[in-house]
Amino acid sequence: MLIREGGLDHPGVRALLAYHYEQSRAASSAAKAHVFHIDRLAAPDIRFWSAWGSDDGLLGVAALKRLKPETGEVKSMHVAAAARRTGVGRRLMERIEAAARADGVRRLYLETGSFDYFAPARRLYESCGFVSCSAFDAYVEDPASCFMSKEVDRA
Repeated sequence: MLIREGGLDHPGVRALLAYHYEQSRAASSAAKAHVFHIDRLAAPDIRFWSAWGSDDGLLGVAALKRLKPETGEVKSMHVAAAARRTGVGRRLMERIEAAARADGVRRLYLETGSFDYFAPARRLYESCGFVSCSAFDAYVEDPASCFMSKEVDRA
């Protein structure tokens, strides 16, 4: 597996992000979804990665949004259905954490849905060391949201 930074202009990446956007909005209701549209992922405060298989097939995507000098937020984490439970999500999370560490980020946050659709994502985040936390940044407490955070190891 190869993880590349960037790639928002690739048609496969755009298609997977469009699917992620629509599925997240449908599972949470559009009014409560905090998923970023692909255009927002091109902002200067966001780093974006795409994971590719040996056959050049797209496996997954993920992004890191800088909140403050020492905090960041995991955004738009999505693994293609055929690549789930193969370690792609974990590798993307490891890449985000390594980039955050190199950039001086001390704490990572994320928001995901509280509904059953998002249970596999929550299990992945927990297995990567994320724990439940209060709403952060501009978020407000909401029963449709699950907020998590993790201290970034300084290793």
